[in-house]
Amino acid sequence: MSKPLENKVALVTGASRGIGYAAAKAYAEAGAHVIAVARTVGGLEELDDDIKALGGSATLVPLDLTDGDGIDRMGAAIYERWGKLDVLLGNAGILGGITPVAHLDPKDFDKVIQVNITANWRLIRALDPLLRLSEAGRALFISSGAARNRRPFWGAYSMSKAALEALAITYAKEMEKTPVKVLLVNPGPLRTAMRAKAMPGENPDSLKKPSDLAPHLVKLSLPEIDKTGMLWDFPSKSFLQI
Repeated sequence: MSKPLENKVALVTGASRGIGYAAAKAYAEAGAHVIAVARTVGGLEELDDDIKALGGSATLVPLDLTDGDGIDRMGAAIYERWGKLDVLLGNAGILGGITPVAHLDPKDFDKVIQVNITANWRLIRALDPLLRLSEAGRALFISSGAARNRRPFWGAYSMSKAALEALAITYAKEMEKTPVKVLLVNPGPLRTAMRAKAMPGENPDSLKKPSDLAPHLVKLSLPEIDKTGMLWDFPSKSFLQI
């Protein structure tokens, strides 16, 4: 079986379930050593079992991404062990409350911003030197249609994803003279716990699964993909300039 990411190191946040879980398995199956980051130890251990069953390998990092110093320590540890990072998948995110903007709880709002945007900035800050040390560093960030389709009551989530898109595109422009490429990914409606929370009346059988998206994330992480500063839209399977 082809191993297009053999000898590569891929870091996945939010790896204990949903898109992150499926992506971590797909990266491992493609030959990458996976650094799986999540708060939930049990989910990480299940992922490790699945990756071993595929013949792959993983390093488990139980970490709350609101711990910026912890992200910095992780970056230092990656440098000491591998001296580079080939793929960063910034997937971890939270929905927050579906409520009018004026009714948002300040603590809930701050948590959405911390996880969805500040943590990704801290990841870039800590891991940028490692991506530059790769022959073809790739940074992917999971966005959402909510970044541009602003619905009532989705204020915290929408603004956090809009900010994430601004962050990623800015970083892509700063990397234009380097081998590092940066993409956003819109997964569209998928059968995840977050989607079920957001759309409680929706039939989950009508949705695609995270495992349907995962092979595309692997392809977007390959050295031959030279697109940068764009959004790849899973529903339409196309690159979009945003």
